[in-house]
Amino acid sequence: MATWFDESRLDDAAVLEAVDGALRVLAESGARVRRAAGDAAEATAAAVARAEELARPRAVIAAGPDSRLLRAVLEPWCPVPFVAWPGPALPGWAGSLDLVVVLAPDGSDPGTASAVAEAVRRGCQVVVACPPTSMVAEHAAGRWTTILPTTTHDQLATAVVVLEYLDRVSLGPRADAEQVAEALDAVAIECSPHRDLAVNPAKVLAIALADSNPLVWGGSVLAARAARRVAESVRRASGRTALAGDAEHLLPVLEAARQRNLFDDPFTDGVPERRPMLLVLDDGAEEHVVREQRGRLQAAAAARGLRVETVTTDAATEVARYASLLLSGTYAAEYLRIGLVED
Repeated sequence: MATWFDESRLDDAAVLEAVDGALRVLAESGARVRRAAGDAAEATAAAVARAEELARPRAVIAAGPDSRLLRAVLEPWCPVPFVAWPGPALPGWAGSLDLVVVLAPDGSDPGTASAVAEAVRRGCQVVVACPPTSMVAEHAAGRWTTILPTTTHDQLATAVVVLEYLDRVSLGPRADAEQVAEALDAVAIECSPHRDLAVNPAKVLAIALADSNPLVWGGSVLAARAARRVAESVRRASGRTALAGDAEHLLPVLEAARQRNLFDDPFTDGVPERRPMLLVLDDGAEEHVVREQRGRLQAAAAARGLRVETVTTDAATEVARYASLLLSGTYAAEYLRIGLVED
C-alpha cells in the first residue's frame, strides 16, 4: 500500500486534536525537567553536603543502559577518569574509591538493579536517580548510597537531576535544570501545533523529511548524540531510512547521490523519488574540526543539488542545547508521522 505525505494535515484542527496526546507529551518536556529537579532537590542538597566531607573520587562510573547520555556530557569535562558501563555489572577495578552514578527513569530494569547491587557490595559511593519505591531503589540500599527520587520516567529529566548534582560537586559541566527547562519550553512554543506551517520550523522540516532520506549530523559529542536520537525518531515515525553518523560515514552517501536532472520525472512507477537530504544539528560548536566537517558535508550536498536543513539553538548550557536540538527534531518526526497517510 502506497504512503504519501499530506501537508494540509499539519494545520488541520481535527487531525491535530486527534493526536493531541503525543504532541502534549513533547510540550510537557520542560515541565518534566522542573518536576524531576524539584522532587530531587532535598536529596541532591544532602548528597552535595555529603560529597564535601569525602575526598574527590578516583573515578566516575556511569552504570546501566542509560549511561550513554552521561558519557556524551561528561567525557569532555570530568576532571577524573570517567567510564560508561551499560552492562549489568561494573569494571573489575571499581571499588570504594570510586563514584558510581546511575540513571534509572523507570527503576524496573534488572540489569541496572544488578549493577547498583554490585556497586553497593563493593563499597562504592553510589548516586542513583530513580523512583523511590522501584526495584533499582531497593537494590541500591546501602551506607554510601544516595537516592535522588524521580517520578517522571523521562530519561532526559532524570539525567538532568544527576548532571546537576555532578555540576555542584565539580565533576561535570554546568547543568542548570531551569535553563534546560526554559530551552525546552522555547522549542515547545516555537513548534506548537497551534502555529501554522508558515511560521512553524518543525512543520517545515517535516515536509523536507517526507520527500527525502535524511542524513543527520551533529558536530559536537552532544549534537552527534542528538542526531542519532532524531534519526531514530524519524525511522519510527515513517518506517523509512534515516541515518546519523560522523562526517566520514555520511560523505560517501552524499557523494554517491546522482545529480538531479531538471527533465527527470520525479515519479517512478507512481512512487516519488526520495533523495538524500543533509540535516545539520548545530549547537554552536565552533572548533576547527567541526567547522571543517560541516563545510565538507554542505559542499558535497550542494555539488549534488541536495537539500540542506539546519536546526540551531542559542540555549545557555551544553545540556540545554542538546535538549533543544533533540526536542526540535522529535517534533519534526512527530509532524512527519501526522502527515503520512496510506493511499
